[in-house]
Amino acid sequence: MRFGEAQDRHRRAEQKRLATLERKRAEHRQAEAQALDEVATFNAKLDEEREAYRAGEPAAVEAHLGAVLDASVYPVGFPHEHRIAFRPATGDVLIEIHLPPEAIVPTARGYRYVKNRDETTVLPRPEKERKEIYASVLAQVALRTVHEALTSDPDRVVNGVILNGHVKTIDRATGQEVSPCLVTLSASREQFGKLRLSQVDPARCLRGLNALVSPNPYDLEPIRPIVEFDLSKYRLMDSMDVVAGLDSRPVLVKLTPTEFEHLIRQLFEAIGMEAWNTQASKDEGVDAVAVSKDPVFNGECIIQAKRYSKLVGVESVQALAGVVEHKRAAKGVLITTSWFGRASHDFARQHGRLQLIEGPELKYLIKEHLGKDVIPGPVPPKRRPAR
Repeated sequence: MRFGEAQDRHRRAEQKRLATLERKRAEHRQAEAQALDEVATFNAKLDEEREAYRAGEPAAVEAHLGAVLDASVYPVGFPHEHRIAFRPATGDVLIEIHLPPEAIVPTARGYRYVKNRDETTVLPRPEKERKEIYASVLAQVALRTVHEALTSDPDRVVNGVILNGHVKTIDRATGQEVSPCLVTLSASREQFGKLRLSQVDPARCLRGLNALVSPNPYDLEPIRPIVEFDLSKYRLMDSMDVVAGLDSRPVLVKLTPTEFEHLIRQLFEAIGMEAWNTQASKDEGVDAVAVSKDPVFNGECIIQAKRYSKLVGVESVQALAGVVEHKRAAKGVLITTSWFGRASHDFARQHGRLQLIEGPELKYLIKEHLGKDVIPGPVPPKRRPAR
């Protein structure tokens, strides 16, 4: 009897064991299948991101370079913050980094033990030496960042790097947090590729790249960046060549609105600025953004293009003023194939940062800078003299 009960217990235990084993096997198979699905999904996403990166899609390029800079190892105390914006129209990437503060250079050159007093004294580092070391550190960080951005791009999607290096600090006069720019440079892939970084003097190398460096970085004396604007404020689009077709269609009002916007962007490029068109209905009526290459007269310029055959109302000028203030732009330009009224000109003059370009002036600018003789549109009516 006891033997039979023991057999029953063993049989039930065996059945339970087998059931548990089957359940565990099923869970393992499910976990294995889930893991394989996750791997396949991850690899598919990685392939998708790789293709987007190779196609030069801004988000993909920025994510890739961001991951590269995130993985860069610096000494303790060095900041590790950056912002990246890729411009597919030119292949340039704008990188803004935070540089280490002047306190990163130790005030002590060394220490000396005085045996008869049984104490350690500090050997101070001369101020001139601290300034030289700090300037060299800033130069090395700038060069290293450009190097990492270009060498991590085997597909050569990036043609060049524009770098702005800022320092987070406190303005002793106001107590407010400020972020002065101490280093700014623009280097093409070809130009940077000729450098042997292991052999260069960092500060002299920056001068060779025509970088702008603070004359007194240790005292946080700021400089004006080569390009100072936030591309993330705008949704940029690929460029279109409209100038090539102007010979067959010289009347500007016959262009489509998109063609006219691209023509204006090409005009600003011919004048000597860097310019990009923005995507329709994404930027509060901004049709293009231009930035001066001149480091002295640098600034962001918002452009609106009106392909009109009638008067452009003052409300368009007022709307541009609002966008200029919202985007914190240096200037706003409203260009039309037609004309503006006296109220518009008065408003622009009072605002101070708006410029209005009418059909006749546009015709002259296109002739002067693009070499094309065009007809803007209808002739504006003669204005009555102001009383």
